[in-house]
Amino acid sequence: MAEIKINGTAYTVPSGIRLSEALKIEHSISVPQPCAGLGRCAKCRVYASGQLSPLSAPEKQHLSEEDIRNGIRLACLTYITGDCEVRVDKAAEMTIALGAAESGAAVDPAFEKYGVAVDIGTTTLATALYDRTGTRLAALGRPNPQARWGADVISRIAASMAGEREELSAAVRGAIDSLLGELAAKAGIDKSDIDGIVITGNTAMMYLLTSTPPDALSRAPFIADRLFGELVPARELGLDCGAEVYLVRCMSAFVGADITSALLASGICRQDGTRMLIDIGTNGEMAIWHNGRLYCCSTAAGPAFEGAGLSMGMPGEVGAIDHVSLDGDRLAAHVIGEAAPRGICGSGIVDALACLMQTEQLDESGLIEDDPTEIAPPVSLTQKDIRMVQLAKSAIHAGLCTLVENVKLDWDDIAGLSIAGGFGSYLNLESAAKIGLLVPELLDRTIVIGNAALGGASMLLLDRGLRAESEKLARSSETVDLSSNPVFTRYYTEGMLFCDETE
Repeated sequence: MAEIKINGTAYTVPSGIRLSEALKIEHSISVPQPCAGLGRCAKCRVYASGQLSPLSAPEKQHLSEEDIRNGIRLACLTYITGDCEVRVDKAAEMTIALGAAESGAAVDPAFEKYGVAVDIGTTTLATALYDRTGTRLAALGRPNPQARWGADVISRIAASMAGEREELSAAVRGAIDSLLGELAAKAGIDKSDIDGIVITGNTAMMYLLTSTPPDALSRAPFIADRLFGELVPARELGLDCGAEVYLVRCMSAFVGADITSALLASGICRQDGTRMLIDIGTNGEMAIWHNGRLYCCSTAAGPAFEGAGLSMGMPGEVGAIDHVSLDGDRLAAHVIGEAAPRGICGSGIVDALACLMQTEQLDESGLIEDDPTEIAPPVSLTQKDIRMVQLAKSAIHAGLCTLVENVKLDWDDIAGLSIAGGFGSYLNLESAAKIGLLVPELLDRTIVIGNAALGGASMLLLDRGLRAESEKLARSSETVDLSSNPVFTRYYTEGMLFCDETE
């Protein structure tokens, strides 16, 4: 056994384990591992000293001489051989979309004193606290601590099936419980007075929250054996309050409760005409409401639009380039917090690629003129980064096109497209259309609605009568399977190209 001090607090761990495994003990810190600990992304940087394994060849490749002098190690590649000490810098505050600040109408609140809506995203957690009048008293967000097990859903499902199900569950439960305490403190109330909670998220996130074995999500025919729409005591989920928790119903294995909630918030199922909703994130979930029927699908976009997996990708926090424009022939970058640039987040990547297309530094195939291409010193994009974004934008494009074709519609039939999710909140729609992420034909009918999943969860919190409506909507939806769909394959191949069809 060995003693490890993590930010000054001592823990006893088995000798011989990786630093990344030891760091999972402390739920209040988050060390990103987009590559799921495979040593490829070099994002799990920590300050470490003491009895540790020698620097490995991949560490020497990823770390500069200055990094090494300062005691920087990659947590997934460093093994504990005896007593040691680790310091993890507190992450900068992320820009997390929390939905509109205005309060909603409380029709039949699902609580007596105070209620909380929670959206468990693959990348972030978002929460909002309400009183019985429907007044929003506080809202908070933070990174999803499950990112330590990988940036994508598949990595976390694999970790769960490999024996870490309880650890994954404990991480997100601990983060939510901490947010409940912070919300209460911010509003000047007692945490014990929170007596109603609504939680939404994609199907995998709901499984991991409830420690449900995810086997059904990992293999064909991919039919979820638990779709929720359930009431559970908060303490059963490790939340330190006496609340009753409503878990929003999912639609299928790949179309989750977050889309059920987002559809409520968008109101598209109550509007005239054929309408679409898309939530662009690690998973691209989308829906069409047509002639009183709901059609849905989900496509694996990967974490590129969340800033994960890219050489200098990062979340939307201070130091991240979030927008790029052209000043003549030169790139002009906007940085969150007006700080020195440290990396680039999803919205910045989309803008940057659109600008590189315009200056002809990025060709139709996705080949960049200079590898790496500088965006704003020291931030640059590599050819590998471009390929990751190609795969992501192609998956979203193909999902949209396949869903429309499956319902036998043309773009002219779509009265409106609503874009939900944190990434969509900061997206330049024209840039997205230019690179082929969105369909140019819908650009004049596209609106951004922010974190609609949290908004819908708030509606379910403030009007318990909407639960039956949302569950009926989820039950009656038709999920279009893209996995073996030749139409999807055709559009996916087409979507790989960078062809500006907005001109």
